[in-house]
Amino acid sequence: MDGERIILFDGVCNLCNASVQFVIRHDAAEKFLFASLQGVSGQELLKKYHLPKNDFSSFVLIDNGKAYTKSTAALRVCRYLKPPVNWLYGFMIVPAFIRNAVYSLVAKKRYKWFGKRTACMIPATELKNRFLG
Repeated sequence: MDGERIILFDGVCNLCNASVQFVIRHDAAEKFLFASLQGVSGQELLKKYHLPKNDFSSFVLIDNGKAYTKSTAALRVCRYLKPPVNWLYGFMIVPAFIRNAVYSLVAKKRYKWFGKRTACMIPATELKNRFLG
């Protein structure tokens, strides 16, 4: 899996699932694979990169063998998408402690504001090859 870009997301979070759908729509070159944090592959990757296996509040990007979390992960994903979405990467100039404070607030309230599923998203047949088990 090294050399690949893998997005780990909270599979039961409506906001997270919407974000994955957004990335899929704007990732014409299909640069990303996806795995839920709760799934077998997600748990293996969390362990491999020494990240908490029970904290599903952070979006994670594995990019060329390095793990990024929170706002840095989200902005790095934007960097690889087509314009104008990739312009959001410019927010990297904002110090991480400020970006992550905003990120953490949204992460803490995401179920209340956007809702929660009872089970992880099941990808459409044409997208199954982009989702790790």
